[in-house]
Parts: sequence; structure tokens; C-alpha cells
Amino acid sequence: MKKIAICGLDCGDCPCFLALQNDNDQLRNKIAKKWSENYGWKNLRPEEINCLSCLSLEEPLFRHCRQCEVKKCGLEKKIKNCGECDSYNDCIKISSLHKMIPEGKKTCDEIRKKLGVE
Repeated sequence: MKKIAICGLDCGDCPCFLALQNDNDQLRNKIAKKWSENYGWKNLRPEEINCLSCLSLEEPLFRHCRQCEVKKCGLEKKIKNCGECDSYNDCIKISSLHKMIPEGKKTCDEIRKKLGVE
């Protein structure tokens, strides 16, 4: 069963989620190094690569998922996915995030299509 985050990412494909589910220290080390280089997250440590999913309100959550403005907005609006939001096409928060994660945009767009909104 897919765990689709508010932004459209499938948490089940997230290496941070997978590292926790599989208790995989090798993956934690690899992802900490890669994300530090790719996203400029300084001091990202392997032990931080743990997450129950962006949808969880419980720890552990990856630090970005704790402070994600898109997640906060979705929770405030009580929506499960940005694709459900009336402001989706004009939202700077989600469009900026989707530039980095185009697979999330694809999922949100598919949800909008299923709902019959464009």
C-alpha cells in the first residue's frame, strides 16, 4: 500500500523511510552523504536518516518532514494531498518543491485528474 505524502511523494520509496523499516545503516550513511552534498544540509548525520513517513505525526520524522511548509499547510487545510487543494495551481510552496521532486508533481496532478479538477 502506497503512503502518498501531502506533496505527492511516495513515502514508501523514500530512502529515509526505507532505512528505518530495514534498519539499514549502510543506506543511512549513503543518504546522509548524498543529501548533504545535493541539498546542502550541513551536519546531516546517518542517525538522522529515519522516518515513519511524512504522514506520521509521531517520531521519528526526518528533520525536513518536521519543518516542511507544504506539510504544515496541508495539515492546516485538512487535506491528504496538495492535489486536492483549490490553490494548487497558484501555490508557490508546492511549485517550488515540485521543481526538486517532479515525481511528487506527477502524483498530485494524477490525483487532481481523478478528482476532476484542473
